[in-house]
Amino acid sequence: MTTDLITSPLIRLANGASMPLLGFGTWPLSDAEAGAAVVHAIDAGYRMIDTAENYHNEEGIGLALARHDLARAELFVTTKFNKEWHSFQGVRDAWDHSATRLGVDYIDLMLIHWPNPEQGTYVQAWEGLVKLLKSGKVRAIGTSNFAPAQLSELIDATGVVPDVNQIQFSPQWFDKERLDFHAEAGIATQAWGSLGRGRSGLLAAAPVVEAAAAHGVTPAQAVLRWHVQHGVVPVAKTVDPQRMSENLDVFGFELDAGEMAGIDGLNGTAEDPVDPFGFGH
Repeated sequence: MTTDLITSPLIRLANGASMPLLGFGTWPLSDAEAGAAVVHAIDAGYRMIDTAENYHNEEGIGLALARHDLARAELFVTTKFNKEWHSFQGVRDAWDHSATRLGVDYIDLMLIHWPNPEQGTYVQAWEGLVKLLKSGKVRAIGTSNFAPAQLSELIDATGVVPDVNQIQFSPQWFDKERLDFHAEAGIATQAWGSLGRGRSGLLAAAPVVEAAAAHGVTPAQAVLRWHVQHGVVPVAKTVDPQRMSENLDVFGFELDAGEMAGIDGLNGTAEDPVDPFGFGH
């Protein structure tokens, strides 16, 4: 490992753990694809790996972690579980399955993947996560795709603030009200779809291209830097080792106020985000 390897700064989470400010995403990679990509990502300097039960690649990632010589304590592994485990005991079962597939004895961050409000049991799932946190089986706990009212419900029920809420977020899905709620509650905002999911034209948008050119970086780097300056933790996926390194290299420049405002102005220029009240697994 070279001494000039780029790695992400860390942020402190509500319940005491430290998490990298930029992560490597693995959806929709297969076991084999994710395993190979994770090895490259760790070599490139990524220390946060994001997966989920529903990605069906935890085993491949586990094999990659076992093959790599980086100490387990230097990695921050995130996974998420589906609605069938939304009960107090079910969360422990979900942990057992994911930890076995990943080949780890603790998980750094475990998330409820979708609230599934029609099922109505996400509070019980949260109570199960709180117990896992207290037992040391996880270092941090959180949610994905939860609305502010649902987050408040979890906090009111247990007194425990989620460390993270991972939401669909990019310049084209810029939810300032949710950012403000998270900041006030002490919840870290993590972004999925941070680069527009590859089909929204985000990386070709004029404010992004112009900001990238001004700083001599790629459009993806400009967008990831935009996230960081908004206090958001982006999760970016690529299988190309060069782009992996580029995407992580966003801590050596800063967008000015005009560039940030120009990229902010892209809000609403993509298809509507996924509705967590009508979708989930």
